[in-house]
Amino acid sequence: TFDMEEQYFNEIRKRFCSNATEIEEGKMMSFEAIKYKRKVFAFFTGNKKMVFKLGKEFNPDTQDFDINVFNPYVKRAPFNGWFEVPYSAKEYWPTLTEKSLSLLKSEM
Repeated sequence: TFDMEEQYFNEIRKRFCSNATEIEEGKMMSFEAIKYKRKVFAFFTGNKKMVFKLGKEFNPDTQDFDINVFNPYVKRAPFNGWFEVPYSAKEYWPTLTEKSLSLLKSEM
């Protein structure tokens, strides 16, 4: 059974996957992810946050919701350009998924 956080991630993923054949389910490390042309642009972590690739230019400090650099390893550098957003700011998840996908497309 899924908890509400993962269920919401799955709804977003299903919606994006049904929009385009190049968008599919995948994995990022051991986490459930969303891929475009085999590249991950968003995923769901074990601590119930959604992570988005928003690029090195993105400034989380200028956002008015809870968003932080994704830094899963204490002794290693954070994932450059990846940001995590908790379920408490879930209303931003779909928009950020879209933004992340647009960035990936622009880089290809």
